[in-house]
Amino acid sequence: MSTEQDRVDVRGVVSFVVIAYLPAWLLTLPLWLTGEGLSWAWAPVVLLVMMFMPAVAALVVSKWISPSANPLRSIGLTNPGGIKKWWPHILVAWLGPPLAMVLALLVGYLLGIYKADWTGFSGLAEQFGTGVIGAEPQTSPGMLALIQIAQVFGLGWLQVIPALGEELGWRGYLVQALLPLGQPGAFLTTGVLWGLWHGPVLILGFNYPTVPIVVAFMMMMCFCILVGTLLGWLRLATGSVWPAAIAHGFLNAAAGLTIVFSQAGYAIDNASVGLLGWTGWIVLALLILVLLLLGKLPVRFQVEQSGITRGVNRRSRR
Repeated sequence: MSTEQDRVDVRGVVSFVVIAYLPAWLLTLPLWLTGEGLSWAWAPVVLLVMMFMPAVAALVVSKWISPSANPLRSIGLTNPGGIKKWWPHILVAWLGPPLAMVLALLVGYLLGIYKADWTGFSGLAEQFGTGVIGAEPQTSPGMLALIQIAQVFGLGWLQVIPALGEELGWRGYLVQALLPLGQPGAFLTTGVLWGLWHGPVLILGFNYPTVPIVVAFMMMMCFCILVGTLLGWLRLATGSVWPAAIAHGFLNAAAGLTIVFSQAGYAIDNASVGLLGWTGWIVLALLILVLLLLGKLPVRFQVEQSGITRGVNRRSRR
């Protein structure tokens, strides 16, 4: 099956971008109007609903604007062969993001950027140190760390559904729609648009609160291009959006690991620490390089070519 097209469906892509952006950006208006920004009590709900706008855009475009014979299949919610085709990638999508985060923290530690306490978990204990001064902690730092790590690998599954809201749009629809640009072009363009989509919350200090706004935009786009390439690989290699959604969910869940292994007394700056930070980009770039060296990128699609007579197909891979 080939997912390549002859040309970009400009109407569909432009419509998708407008529908994905406008409602999501309008949802953030209360954060501005209340004057409380991300500290507003309903901010988490706003951010959660915002994540579903790319999915709405993908469904609207695939159903009505650039209709597909099978909208759910065209955006990867269903796929030929079902879960049997992509289940081996579940482990990669599940375990890969937390392990990549640990590698990113290790790189930051080796470069002197991340102050870590790998076994004492003093930063985590400091974070939870809300009891009476001088009193013995009710839970040891080691147990706190174990609980947090278990939550990343277990409760991280709860993050998959909101992550699916984004992935149905960015990887499910947009990467596919931009394939005529070539896979590098599709990943690059999708990453830029995905990064800019975060604009209103970036201005409010989400993700990169310690850097100037222009730098925050540039950093978010770099991050989205790198991690979007890996998520795009999962999407194209499996023909399904679910592995990308699982990986996205655990990518969000793994963010808490920066605190788990931190050293007390040192602030964590997302601009330099973890996968969001430039030290983490080294890990993401290396993972992309590994896929290239293994011949996994660009993804090769199986295509069907018409034979000499009707009903005769010849299969090849490209």
